[in-house]
Amino acid sequence: MRKKLFLLVVALLGSVVWLEAAFAEVQWYPLHEGREKAREEKKPLIVDFFYGKGCPRCEALQSQVYDNPSISRKIMEDFIPVRIDLTKKLDEEEEMLGDRYEYKKDCMLLFLDPQGEVIKTPQGKGLCFTDTVDPESFIRYLDFVKAHYRAP
Repeated sequence: MRKKLFLLVVALLGSVVWLEAAFAEVQWYPLHEGREKAREEKKPLIVDFFYGKGCPRCEALQSQVYDNPSISRKIMEDFIPVRIDLTKKLDEEEEMLGDRYEYKKDCMLLFLDPQGEVIKTPQGKGLCFTDTVDPESFIRYLDFVKAHYRAP
């Protein structure tokens, strides 16, 4: 009887961990839809110009940041995540956004307000990255934007 109870408890705990991870996955939006949603919900955007497999920066962000349940949950609660797939032809809106921030057809991560302006630190530094962002720094940026972002 104790063994069955123990196995049941272990199975339930495993299910809870699995469900938490499954529901914490980042749900990416296309740019146009993400911008509309950001304006409606008055939330900032995270826009990732993303190549995916074969790109060390993209693979590191995916495995170390986006796949982290606590980070992905923060993203989904406080931001509108947008992914622009650089393996496909960009539409005019995506191309214009990339050109505006000089992405040069390469990976780039932007923190934007709903009007499409880069969110800046108090020192005036834009939250715009072309390199890998480690999980701790990424969390600091999320917390900074959440604490300082004021919806229009």
